[in-house]
Amino acid sequence: MTRALPPLNALRAFEAAARHLSFTRAAEELHVTQAAVSHQIKGLEAFLGVPLFRRLPRRLLLTDEGQALLPELRDAFARMGQAVERIAARPRGGTLTVGTMTTIAMTWLVPRLPRFQAAHPEIDVRILTTQRLVDFAHEDIDVAIRYGEGGWAGLRAQKMFDDFLTPLCGRRFKDLLREPADLRSVPLLRTTEETEWPLWLAAAGLDGFALRRGPIFDSTKVAAEAAVDGLGIVMAQPSLFADDLAVGRLFQPFALTVPNGKSYWLVAPEATAERPKIKAFRDWIAAETAAVRQEGSG
Repeated sequence: MTRALPPLNALRAFEAAARHLSFTRAAEELHVTQAAVSHQIKGLEAFLGVPLFRRLPRRLLLTDEGQALLPELRDAFARMGQAVERIAARPRGGTLTVGTMTTIAMTWLVPRLPRFQAAHPEIDVRILTTQRLVDFAHEDIDVAIRYGEGGWAGLRAQKMFDDFLTPLCGRRFKDLLREPADLRSVPLLRTTEETEWPLWLAAAGLDGFALRRGPIFDSTKVAAEAAVDGLGIVMAQPSLFADDLAVGRLFQPFALTVPNGKSYWLVAPEATAERPKIKAFRDWIAAETAAVRQEGSG
């Protein structure tokens, strides 16, 4: 069984006093009183059960036990100091692992990521896409983008932006959708967010109509690609597909957009939220989302 170590302060006091052969000079180096050094060393001697100094009227001498302890202890403190210096000298970067959903990764995060890498070349970003909630306690993930109403226990959550929904279609159906009632005759692509279509249809006054149901996808991005290919109509946030809308891959047939009460959030455990690489990413996300909101209000 390994014997317990004495207090680090006592070992430090002994090492300094043994090096100087003076309690006074040791106290000056450690920025404590001479009485404190003497007390620490007496406690160390009691712990070890042997005297470490011969206390003469005008000087100190090391006992055999003290002479045996000093070089080992001096080397140990030197190694600890070197280790601390190496860690302190390392770049404030490393790998930042971000867990996120496919849609927000492909339509929003990845296109903007070069700006983060340019500002923080010392941080290597690793993107993991998943549709489920990230389990920070059991997964090697630093931050995540979540979709929902917020308020997750133990996590610091920073709202990115709210979700607004409207139907989007590809070229095949754009001329067939003159008014919301025309949705009765076309297939509606669905995702695992089952409330999205009913919410928008109710706002458009179509909650009583029988509608053609199309395939179900676990990603809005994948469903949007299916819409581009003419498989049906997707319910999505138009701002996330602004590039597709701008080049005519997707079309927004109706002006009505409906908030669904959910938002995108950047989350990280409270215990690690202030790590430099996480804080750098959080601050960058805040700046990017602020710019998006400003563009939307301009």
